[in-house]
Amino acid sequence: MTTPMTMPATMMTACVNDQYGPPEVVHLGEQPLPAVRPGEVRVRVRAASVTTGDGRLRAARFPAGMRLIGRLMFGLRRPRNPILGMDFAGEVEATGDGVTGMRVGDRVFGAATRGAHAQYVTLPATGAIVHSPPALTDAEAAAVPFGAGTALAFLRDFAKLQPGQKVLVVGASGGVGTWAVQLARHLGAEVTGVCSTANVELVRSLGAHHVIDYAKEPIARAGAGYDLVFDTVGATTFAGVRRAMAPRGLYLPLEAGLREIGQAIVTAFGRGQKVRFAVSSNTQANLTVIAGLISSGALRPVVDRVYPMAQIVEAYRQVEGRHKRGSVIVAVGAG
Repeated sequence: MTTPMTMPATMMTACVNDQYGPPEVVHLGEQPLPAVRPGEVRVRVRAASVTTGDGRLRAARFPAGMRLIGRLMFGLRRPRNPILGMDFAGEVEATGDGVTGMRVGDRVFGAATRGAHAQYVTLPATGAIVHSPPALTDAEAAAVPFGAGTALAFLRDFAKLQPGQKVLVVGASGGVGTWAVQLARHLGAEVTGVCSTANVELVRSLGAHHVIDYAKEPIARAGAGYDLVFDTVGATTFAGVRRAMAPRGLYLPLEAGLREIGQAIVTAFGRGQKVRFAVSSNTQANLTVIAGLISSGALRPVVDRVYPMAQIVEAYRQVEGRHKRGSVIVAVGAG
């Protein structure tokens, strides 16, 4: 009797975004399994994060003055890449020629340029991918790259934060803010976190020296003398917080538009208060630093909720409600 041959899989299940619009435009569908080229690894995704960045790309919600540029970059009439998702965790399923340092079966986490909301994703082995700390679950590991990588770049590299400086983190309970509080404390700063009443204890537990409940008091009190105001959610303006900043303080908005870019240019000259426009991207080097800090106990991920893959629409709705605690994760089905 002849044993039938098992054909290798050529398709996978993915969260497909084939048109711009609200969360409801995303649906489960079949997509081609991504090929593995030399120097790449293919990861079987077990968990993926749904971020505000994913939501902006899904809806083509680009900053004012950048809408045409955004459409030209990501697809004029419809998304050029129908699979969103950057942050992922899982295990290496295949490696291309020339890959060293990673083997099939290794648990990893990282950030792809797109495509993580699917059963498989490929990316360069030298890209933003590292081995997962053993103590983290896949859901926790998937919560790391965007938030922690952004916070590290903005605080360490763009703000050049120094021990003893006073930092105000706006949106301290969110996907970037939870990491910013921890990293600012780790870097030796005096940290004040801004959040809602429900998240005061969480932010305090992450290491904030002071917590401002925005429902009960002003976000930025005049004369507070902050050396850095890091707004992770777009809740403030430079004009609205500058009286709370030190004479040479820095305003660092994560969600910057043409106004902030203009202010950054104008304030670049002189020695007074400044606005800095910055854009970060994940790197293997930064993720290695973060993984080490997690392993040492200096940092920990915060996961709000884990949704099954079939509830991707609900996951987007929660993210865009702007009241999540830490990260929202999608558990990806096996393939």
